[in-house]
Amino acid sequence: MEVRAGVAPIRAQYLTTKEEFHAYLEQEGGPRNNKGDINSGDDDDNDDGKKEISADLTEPPSKQQKLEEDGKEGCLPEEAVEELKKSPGRKRARGQNKNRPCMNPMRYETHRLCLSAIQERADKCFYGSRCHLLHDVKEYMATKLPDLGDTCVLFKNFGKCMYGVTCRFSGAHLGENYTNMVNVDLLKQWEGKLLVKNCLSKVLQKQLRKKKVAFEKSDEYLRRLDKPGHAATGEKDEKNGSLSKGSAEVAKEEGLEVVTVLGREETALEDACLPVDSAVKRVGALTDEDVVKLRPCEKKKLDLQGKLYLAPLTTCGNLPFRRICKRFGADVTCGEMAMCTNLLQGQTSEWALLKRHYTEDLFGVQLEGAFPDTMTKCAELLNQAIEVDFVDINVGCPIDLVYKKGGGCALMSRTNKFEQIVRGMNTVLDVPLTVKIRTGVQEKVNLAHKIIPNLREWGVSLVTLHGRSREQRYTKGADWEYIAECAKLASPMPLFGNGDILSYEDANRAMQTGVSGIMIARGALIKPWIFTEIKEQRHWDISSSERLDLLKDFTSYGLEHWGSDTQGVEKTRKFLLEWLSFLCRYIPAGVLERLPQRINERPPYYMGRDYLETLMASQNVGDWIKISEMLLGPVPANFTFLPKHKANSYK
Repeated sequence: MEVRAGVAPIRAQYLTTKEEFHAYLEQEGGPRNNKGDINSGDDDDNDDGKKEISADLTEPPSKQQKLEEDGKEGCLPEEAVEELKKSPGRKRARGQNKNRPCMNPMRYETHRLCLSAIQERADKCFYGSRCHLLHDVKEYMATKLPDLGDTCVLFKNFGKCMYGVTCRFSGAHLGENYTNMVNVDLLKQWEGKLLVKNCLSKVLQKQLRKKKVAFEKSDEYLRRLDKPGHAATGEKDEKNGSLSKGSAEVAKEEGLEVVTVLGREETALEDACLPVDSAVKRVGALTDEDVVKLRPCEKKKLDLQGKLYLAPLTTCGNLPFRRICKRFGADVTCGEMAMCTNLLQGQTSEWALLKRHYTEDLFGVQLEGAFPDTMTKCAELLNQAIEVDFVDINVGCPIDLVYKKGGGCALMSRTNKFEQIVRGMNTVLDVPLTVKIRTGVQEKVNLAHKIIPNLREWGVSLVTLHGRSREQRYTKGADWEYIAECAKLASPMPLFGNGDILSYEDANRAMQTGVSGIMIARGALIKPWIFTEIKEQRHWDISSSERLDLLKDFTSYGLEHWGSDTQGVEKTRKFLLEWLSFLCRYIPAGVLERLPQRINERPPYYMGRDYLETLMASQNVGDWIKISEMLLGPVPANFTFLPKHKANSYK
């Protein structure tokens, strides 16, 4: 049977049509639109005028426009090409669905309970009579949304649920008069153990927001740069939440209390979320480490030879997802890209990207920035405030928001700034510094081979190369021949390759290019068990029930991480749906005509070997919502969702 280019080969007995595919899924329940509502009739009944997102194989308009510009309009339906030709003035689409509808999880509850009441101390509310939240538990329970299940993950695993009456599974741990029950024996087992590290303390956050943190090592390095116009950079830094050149002196002149980040007497950081058995001691005898700067050769070595590295993935690479990948055999994990300016401002949401689960034994954080002052200061801050095994610089981010400010891929063209950033961060860090880059900015102009020898000279411990340019995005395959050339240039500095790995055969071919290891990104989103397949050198024909159990584990991890109240449940649902937008692209091994599945091949319509497998193959947002309801209960009223990346949403 002839298979179209770019379409995965499915065995003939499983192939079906769009109409039959959706008719089969609708037998179990009514068809759903992107709001998660059940349609009672024709599409005309949809009052808000939004089209239902279907699993049509044609690409979304944004991608159709990109393909047309690349001279590939012959692969598109004629109607789509005509539609694009009518709007010549449109900008080139960049993949992110920026206009997607968003709902604040905090607005799902009309009446919210005050934290003092949740902690059963309503008479001690900090805001007193000015507090606009509820303090009467009975009044709250009368309007509270119904429970979603009988088992609370937090109470079951740790002996206590900190969300009390607001927990959406509160029936498992509420006693008389809505008192929160505690399993004392289980609670004692976890006493003193730190599950999640790298939390932002309130004291440090306050110091950052008031610009009272001094960066002595960074200031010293920046003074050594001795470049004209440095004062102007300092003025810009104050807007970014950090003190400019001579931070300590400026602060003292203004009468501010200064907290020295890298000093050994930073009492303001005592309540930071540091591990109990941290190697860094806050008190005791003076050691050489306190007064003598480590030479580059004396820094802790980063030995990742042959290890499987889970890429830092924006949105989907959250802590619960990384726990899933660790379970399947990922050796190295990295937090999502964090912007240095937001970290220096003490933004809670940005610091949340640095959190590390105790099971992540080899863990790093990835920073994005465009200037040596902010990047160096941020590195100095993180060097003391959090526990990581390495710090990575993002020089591969292609999105316009980052690129136009000089960060991400733009640093590959700004070698002077790039060098200053790398050398500055190396000066203040006690852990290895790594860099992630692309082949270049423009599609046919490779830059990586020119930059990699410099990175080795500047002191970078490891470089990861994604075999695509910024301009190319995902329109073509990764260039592993070029990665092989760069691996030779990088020696003895280790180089990891990244791009288009979805099976153990892909991983084997990648390792034959001479790279030190491989980084896996989209492949892990599509099938996180890829790490097991690579280590065991086999294709895993995972069943639909096993995949559902995997999703159940993700929701449990999500409720642990984001909370079991309404806000936490809906946050877990949001990230689950984002992941499902990739997970639906997996084609079971037993359904394929030939193995392995290739990452750039889209699945046609096919029937799975059971209903659940067919449901998981749907690229309809409504069906993803249906899966989320199997795990997290019904969606709230007025719920709506569209994935962050248009390439995964078929209209």
